[in-house]
Amino acid sequence: MEDINYPSFFSLNYQMELIEKAKEIIETNWRGNFTVPTNKLYPFQWNWDSGFVSMGVANYDIEKTIAEIKSMFSGQWENGMLPHILFHSEREKTYFPNFDFWQSTVNQGAPAKPKSSGITQPPVYGFVLEDIFNKHQSNQSLIDFVKAIFPKLVAYHRFLYTFRDPNQEGLFYIFHPWESGRDNSPLWDESLNRIKIDKNTLTKYKRIDTTLADASERPTQDQYDRYVYLLELGKRYAYDGVEIAEQSPFLIQDCMMNAILIKSNESLINIGRALQLDVSEIVEWQEKSKANFSDKFWNEELGVFASYDMRSGEQLKHKEIGGFIPLFAGIATDNQAKRIADYLQSVSDKGYFLCPSFDIDSPLFDSKRYWRGPVWPHMNWMIREGLQKYGYHNLAETVKSDSLYLVKKLGFYEYFESQKSRVPNISKGYGGANFSWTASTIISFLSEPS
Repeated sequence: MEDINYPSFFSLNYQMELIEKAKEIIETNWRGNFTVPTNKLYPFQWNWDSGFVSMGVANYDIEKTIAEIKSMFSGQWENGMLPHILFHSEREKTYFPNFDFWQSTVNQGAPAKPKSSGITQPPVYGFVLEDIFNKHQSNQSLIDFVKAIFPKLVAYHRFLYTFRDPNQEGLFYIFHPWESGRDNSPLWDESLNRIKIDKNTLTKYKRIDTTLADASERPTQDQYDRYVYLLELGKRYAYDGVEIAEQSPFLIQDCMMNAILIKSNESLINIGRALQLDVSEIVEWQEKSKANFSDKFWNEELGVFASYDMRSGEQLKHKEIGGFIPLFAGIATDNQAKRIADYLQSVSDKGYFLCPSFDIDSPLFDSKRYWRGPVWPHMNWMIREGLQKYGYHNLAETVKSDSLYLVKKLGFYEYFESQKSRVPNISKGYGGANFSWTASTIISFLSEPS
């Protein structure tokens, strides 16, 4: 690993060059009223991708930001669900599963257009909206937009509490790994492996992702069979939360998604009070969620937060990147925050860029394959915010500097090699190139007030 002097490495001129390149990428991926994550590999509008893009773009183009979020909410279902993909174009054929495989309109509340997937993703729009609102409180068009979109965000959170929380704990479940955003994390392996699949009866399908990206960086075929099985189960029950809770063999309360919900609740409460909007319902949700979060998810032995498998009745005992996000939500105790910060510092000291997406000491760790070990820039943005919140400023700056270095060295890719010893021998990052959330995260990192 070459010796890096980060402070001199990121000169002001270089930072400006990085921002301009990031803007070019987002402009290239702009489709008139929304941004695709990257060309060909992900040719539609993705839920949390657009959220992170909105925050970055808000630093220089508020009208484009408003259009991005409006476009995402154009696909909201009557029950409040915000899908993880909107298929604005029905002619694009470079992605599987496409709209015709999801058949989201088996649920009568799904809009006919834009067609969508039948699952959701991390509920980021509350904190996204607060970030944008705080930057543009004097912009009347933004204020008008916030007031108009606010009840739609509340409806989305209400969906999670109504349809995805069968035990009324204030903690919601997912029934598909794709909902977590951490699609093929080893976190899900044991829960997925319990699913018995008769491949003779599994719906036939043909993957496209491995023709557009290196198969060694993508989920395996066996994992994809299980993804399709769960998609078909959701479709069978019209993507209805109540029946899925009764029937799905994969039912997980994800600590990261619930932490993000709590963070977004807090943001909606802050926005609502600033604009004199009713937040009483959100306050009730928040009190229940925060009261039960640590008891359900904190693992004292591991020293991190761990997700919970509702089918086995046990925590998923792994150190993985989702277990650090409660810092971002501000719901860790000081001692819990210290345990997490100490672990991240040890990872850095062992020769890894922060933050690997899975436990570097686990036999399941893979620094190249999707969510099984690589570094993800947008996750680093949340983790850095969380570390700053608890006073770990030096470690927070390492997270930021590592992110900037990887992008400078390897390009604006979807995710990155986490082992420092390997980076000098490779020429590019992993997954999709010219990736929108990587570009927007760099803009967010470099547009902060000094």
